Amino acid sequence: MAAAAAGSTKLAYFDDMGAIRSTATVLSLHQEDGGRRAVVLDATIFHPQGGGQPADTGVISSAGARFLVDDARARDGVVFHYGRFEDAAGDGRTPPELKEGQSVTLEIDAERRSLNSRLHSAGHLLDSCMTNLGLNLEPGKGYHFPDGPSVEYKGVIPADQLQDKKIQLEKQANELISKGAKVLVSVFPYDEAAKLCGGALPSYISQDSTPRIVKFGDYPGCPCGGTHVADVADIGNLKVTSIRVKKGVTKVSYSVSP
Repeated sequence: MAAAAAGSTKLAYFDDMGAIRSTATVLSLHQEDGGRRAVVLDATIFHPQGGGQPADTGVISSAGARFLVDDARARDGVVFHYGRFEDAAGDGRTPPELKEGQSVTLEIDAERRSLNSRLHSAGHLLDSCMTNLGLNLEPGKGYHFPDGPSVEYKGVIPADQLQDKKIQLEKQANELISKGAKVLVSVFPYDEAAKLCGGALPSYISQDSTPRIVKFGDYPGCPCGGTHVADVADIGNLKVTSIRVKKGVTKVSYSVSP
């Protein structure tokens, strides 16, 4: 399991993206301006919002206390689980709260995690399909939220080719999905990570780091901190809803079957 620095949160989903339940220890509780509550743990299976992927939601519970997590964010290696304590009794009295040092049970919304993982993996799969179609554009931002997922590329597709490329891209993606391929996601030494990514890593990756790489079958991998499907086939049917070009950027919007 990836070791966590002192005071940081161990990202347990790095080791097991399929886990929807786990245990942890409460390190601290916070109340921010406006009354927003947060719980910090020594380890978490909750994916914090980032990298184009929304946060997991769920419950942190122990000894009658239930903290309903509606958001999670990472700052300086620490994951803050935001939400509220459940008033299970419904009598208006202050509900039981968690305490520092307490052992707790974590449970994420499995349906939400599954959709987020499928959407994130679909975005990466489109990167491979773009290359297969000879569209050697540099991958840019990815937005893997359910309300309009998309991936952007630096460079343009000629206007008279957009409709044909949209059809080809969707066909290519669904052919790869139907064939299936194992998805490798793990942390590697820098040099090994570079080899898995076609020989080089983006300049923002420190050579002193151990990057986490996602790799679909035999295609080159890329650095990624998100959650993904175990097999490309798990993405399900993918639809390319549009391809738009603006200010030198090509934006491919997509969706996956419910």
